[in-house]
Amino acid sequence: MISVTDLRNGTKVEMDGGLWECLGYQHQKIGRGGAKVVAKFRNLETLSIVERTFNGGEKLQDIFIDYRPMQYLYADGDTFTFMDLETFEQPTLDRGQIGDGARFLKENVEVTVDYYQGRALKVTLPNVIELKIVETDPGVKGDTVSGGSKPAKLESGAMVQVPLFVSPGETVRVDTRSGEYLGRA
Repeated sequence: MISVTDLRNGTKVEMDGGLWECLGYQHQKIGRGGAKVVAKFRNLETLSIVERTFNGGEKLQDIFIDYRPMQYLYADGDTFTFMDLETFEQPTLDRGQIGDGARFLKENVEVTVDYYQGRALKVTLPNVIELKIVETDPGVKGDTVSGGSKPAKLESGAMVQVPLFVSPGETVRVDTRSGEYLGRA
């Protein structure tokens, strides 16, 4: 059990029959009354977000998450196959467990899969990934960084905005959390 006053960003707990991750918290001390904790949680299975208020002395059930390093192998429709780097098992996960990051997956990328009681909850991609540009307008001499941007299709199928000087066939670095172009690789 964990006291609500010990909540931190990223703390994972079990409450209301579900698994939740703390996204933010605020301690409030009101005049004569007791302390309160207002926390925002994300459900690890449905990805819904709720805000809850607790009295200072309440306790929550903390959970143990097993973080397993895995390598992405291939996709078959909306199912993705990974290989556990320790046991060499090959679990398949659906697009809902991977989330929006699925558009940046390419073969042999190492990811972290969160498991709770033998069940996969979520896939965490590296923060930055290098992908090759498959399709975009060609760069023209004189195009600069501050001159604007254009859409580019990456080898994984994702679309990102890149500067005008970037040409097809170049490898670029992309932030998997926001989908932003970070620079050439």
